Amino acid sequence: MGINNIMVYSKVVLSNKNYFATAKMKAHSVFIDIPKSEGGGDTGPTPVAYLLTAIGGCVAMTLRMYAERKNWEVGKITVNVAQLEDEDGFYLSEEISFEKEITVKQKERLLFFAGKCPVARMVKGETRTTSKII
Repeated sequence: MGINNIMVYSKVVLSNKNYFATAKMKAHSVFIDIPKSEGGGDTGPTPVAYLLTAIGGCVAMTLRMYAERKNWEVGKITVNVAQLEDEDGFYLSEEISFEKEITVKQKERLLFFAGKCPVARMVKGETRTTSKII
């Protein structure tokens, strides 16, 4: 991993305590775990919960940036992201709402730009990924 081209970095260390992990991102640390029913300690959100949070946060921030560029007053932006399952397998669902009333045209543009957030694009497989054991 070339140090000069790192944009964002997360280091995850899984402890010897079942599935408890600590993740460090810049000056921030968070805990990761899985539910007791799956063998973990339920001492932190699951990796999927963090992914859903990352998507929701990224979509909301992307929409705020776009709305500000257009001088649209949308108020608070709420993004509910869920992992669902049906006969075809797992899928993600996003529900986006705005505190202020927006027009049909604004809804169309904002929905288009919701899909442009970097995290959503990564999840859709639009980001090249490399892996290696060092």
